Amino acid sequence: MSFFNKLEAAIAHNQSFLFVGLDPNPEMMPSHYNSREDDIIQGLSDWLQFAIAQTADLVCAYKPTLGFYEALGAPGIELLQQTLAAIPSHIPVILDAKHSDLNTSTLFARLVFEQWQVDAITLNPYAGQDHIAPFLVYPGKAVFVLCCTSNPAAGKLQKYPTSDSPLYLQVAKEARNWGTPEQLGLEVGTIEPEVLAKVRAIAPERLIMARSIWQESTDLSQILRSGLDANSEGLIIPIPQDWLSREDPAELIQSLRAEVNQTRSQITFSGSTCDLWLSNVCTLNGHPHLDLILQLYDIGCILFGNFVQASGDTFPYYIDLRKIISNPQIFHKILNAYAEILKELSFDRIAGIPYGSLPTATGLALHLNYPMIFPRKEVKAHGTRRVIEGSYQPGETIVVVDDILISGKSAMEGAEKIKSVGLHVQDIVVFLDHEKGVKDRLRAHGYRAHSVLTISEITQTLYQTGRINEEQFQILAQTH
Repeated sequence: MSFFNKLEAAIAHNQSFLFVGLDPNPEMMPSHYNSREDDIIQGLSDWLQFAIAQTADLVCAYKPTLGFYEALGAPGIELLQQTLAAIPSHIPVILDAKHSDLNTSTLFARLVFEQWQVDAITLNPYAGQDHIAPFLVYPGKAVFVLCCTSNPAAGKLQKYPTSDSPLYLQVAKEARNWGTPEQLGLEVGTIEPEVLAKVRAIAPERLIMARSIWQESTDLSQILRSGLDANSEGLIIPIPQDWLSREDPAELIQSLRAEVNQTRSQITFSGSTCDLWLSNVCTLNGHPHLDLILQLYDIGCILFGNFVQASGDTFPYYIDLRKIISNPQIFHKILNAYAEILKELSFDRIAGIPYGSLPTATGLALHLNYPMIFPRKEVKAHGTRRVIEGSYQPGETIVVVDDILISGKSAMEGAEKIKSVGLHVQDIVVFLDHEKGVKDRLRAHGYRAHSVLTISEITQTLYQTGRINEEQFQILAQTH
């Protein structure tokens, strides 16, 4: 089971968004565990076992901090392994390592994910994507990228160069391109709800692990309003670490769990999460693919100017979807959007139309575990001289995947080539429909056309969220 699936299951089972740090800090250990000064490791072990027993049905994750174990030397590493073994298998483990060394990242990833079998790890982003990548090659595992800490002295770096465009938000923005939402979350240490809100606005689809939120003036309601996603989820919060030094921490944790759940319910039913995303935009009732549309615009997939389309028409804008293959996070979202349509259809194989939709068809074939073929754009004069590449059996049904529907010419030509070798084509699925009556034209030729988005949906969303001005809105609106 993947980290995120395990986390969701633990949240549902224990009705909890709380996680607990399992840190063998001798200064925090209750005195009655410290009666044998010659065996502090045993005292720490007994205390951690007690903490697990007190919290196993109250939390959604455990977070041991590697530094505390390392400080105890070799016995500390043995203690970590004992502690990991004692954690119930259905509750995920996030190793708080803040690992930051590029040269050792591959070896360290192997250690924590293969030998220690933890589910997720915290990483420092300063070395960039190259450092994060070795941890993302493990299926089902996850990383949390450190965005900011609550340490006051760190403010000079984290809030540089300005409070409106601080480094910690740039980290959140960049990290979204390093891994999918199922691979990568964000760690945010702060006592300021507005910091959480800004990170949430940058990364509406990411899991946020909040840190260092507790002080005398902490407003739990504000923390939740700022950090929860549109579904009142996507946020896990820590148990105050000093509670584990109490004689009966379970009672305090139960009370906190109830308070969090009650506050979440109030937020959900009041609809007050509406102002978390953008300062002047309510997205609560927005398009289901709102975040995807905005990301496509932000990475430059929607351009304004005079562009000649493949159909020969000249449009005052251009949709360039080829950029998505260089952005794993957005590409993953697009594949999921296609997949939602394909899951409702009946077919034996997936076919991509060269060249624009071949990466998408490949991704969908892997994602849905279906075999793939594709019609050649031109038939080679040598070799096998095949019209269709890939294996297939005559009589099978093929679903055609294309990127943009403007005239429908490329999709129909591809479908006809596929049919010429004895295969059947009923459905053509595209990402974007330019709404020029092409779906009706395809229907007249015996094809059912499906699209993830239409140009009018993109136009309305960009205008409503302030991404395009009135003039640009009219340019897009007049073309459909």
